[in-house]
Amino acid sequence: MNLTVLVTAPRLATAGADLLAEAGARVIYLANADSVEEVERVMASEAIDAVISRTVQLSARAIASCPTLKVISKHGVGASNIDVEAATARDIPVYVTPGANAQSVAEMTLGLMLAAARRIGWMDRELHDGRWSRAQDGVELHGKTLGLVGFGQIGQRVARVGLALGMQVAAFDPALGNGPSPVAGVRLLPSFDALLPLSDVLSLHVPLNRHTRQMLGAAQLAALPRGAIVVNTARGEVIDEPALIAALQSGQLHAAGLDTMADEPLPAGSLLASLPNVVLTPHVGGSTPAALAGMASGAARNVLGWLQGRPVDPSACVNPQVLSSPLLHGITA
Repeated sequence: MNLTVLVTAPRLATAGADLLAEAGARVIYLANADSVEEVERVMASEAIDAVISRTVQLSARAIASCPTLKVISKHGVGASNIDVEAATARDIPVYVTPGANAQSVAEMTLGLMLAAARRIGWMDRELHDGRWSRAQDGVELHGKTLGLVGFGQIGQRVARVGLALGMQVAAFDPALGNGPSPVAGVRLLPSFDALLPLSDVLSLHVPLNRHTRQMLGAAQLAALPRGAIVVNTARGEVIDEPALIAALQSGQLHAAGLDTMADEPLPAGSLLASLPNVVLTPHVGGSTPAALAGMASGAARNVLGWLQGRPVDPSACVNPQVLSSPLLHGITA
């Protein structure tokens, strides 16, 4: 079987690269992980069978330019950088790797929450700059309410630690409906609006789509308790950043911990980087070696399974309507 797989990054963790090598696949890597132009050029000039998509945009133009393309897998769970509509129009399944990075993202969420609550980042910078600045206005989290927007594998892990810290934990996730909470001790609320006034800490764990884009705006920030903390390890675009900055400057928010921003890489001169009550990390919540290995092997299994006529669990496909297409797919029947 002669397969060509494009990885939209300069490298893939060994766990995934080894699976592709065992299948005899030819693998093409990007030289520049942020270059949409390079993706489009490679896909227009090479007979690509599958794409393992990292963070750079996989555009409709790139998908349309590659007539041999049969399957796409996100290296992770958020497919907002992939033009899924364009793939669906060609009956190309788009898979994700659910759960592969859940533990690492949950741990980053907790780290940002603690750092934001106690101003750890600011004090660290002060000491490195030679100043003995002792912030004593930190928030003790015991007894506070942790509000989780989205209550999947990541949110559930965060909830368990929040409960262990002595926090009250509430969550909203429309996918759970009126069923019981999957984590004992967590109160499920019927709406996002109902969650807001309770949340001393609000942590976002939702995909980016038309329902969630800028879901946390000025009105929602004003509905939080004064002095609340916002943590985002989901997608930067789920927050209205100018409204967030205004809330941080006014004192409506005590702090924010952000692993994702609306514009990445963070532009020079961004106000977020100048605020002393913001903790920033460069979208690395799911980038531990363990998580990268899990996402790489999961993405490789996704594309190889489809190409070899052994599709993986349909629940990992974000456009499952294509799975019932009468068109032939895969290399082998």
